[in-house]
Amino acid sequence: MFTGIIKDIGTITEIQKDGTNFHFTIQSELAPELNIDESVAHNGVCLTIVAQNDLTYTVTAIDETMLKTNLGTWKVGTEVNLERAMQHNARLDGHIVQGHVDKTGKCTKIAEVDGSWYFTFAYEVTPEHLLVDKGSVCINGTSLTVVDPVDNQFSVAIIPYTYENTIFRNMQVGDLINLEFDILGKYIAKYAQLYMKG
Repeated sequence: MFTGIIKDIGTITEIQKDGTNFHFTIQSELAPELNIDESVAHNGVCLTIVAQNDLTYTVTAIDETMLKTNLGTWKVGTEVNLERAMQHNARLDGHIVQGHVDKTGKCTKIAEVDGSWYFTFAYEVTPEHLLVDKGSVCINGTSLTVVDPVDNQFSVAIIPYTYENTIFRNMQVGDLINLEFDILGKYIAKYAQLYMKG
């Protein structure tokens, strides 16, 4: 379980393919604190640490993860948002994030407005994946507030601190992003579907 509050930006230093699996080695200031078998969110994707030292650690992604997220776009030098799993006594500063990406979307517009930034994204709308104005959404592991969801598009506002301390600082129009919708909204949508069938 995560909160969508990014703790570090890691850099991919090595990628190895083993059958259909990919092993990613990541340099991060978090590396000395991590343990093998620990779960860490990478651009919102929960991955398990399989090797670790004081400078880097390694995680493995299976074929399904590669196909359903933006991990397939990673290269050596790519920067990724990182968050360790939430502790049971920690403040929930963002919102409940599972680390299970629902689908990918695409950045369609970036606008700087009075020192902050508005990012607009497009995605394939499905009944179980709800967005509501001022609701929560997780983009590349970052907990954000939905702005103006219309049809298959929505925006988020990024303050300077978030811009500088996440990979939003590198994002360009056309980039693929990982989306995780609010778990509460997904449960409500599921119950509504069952009710309508009943």
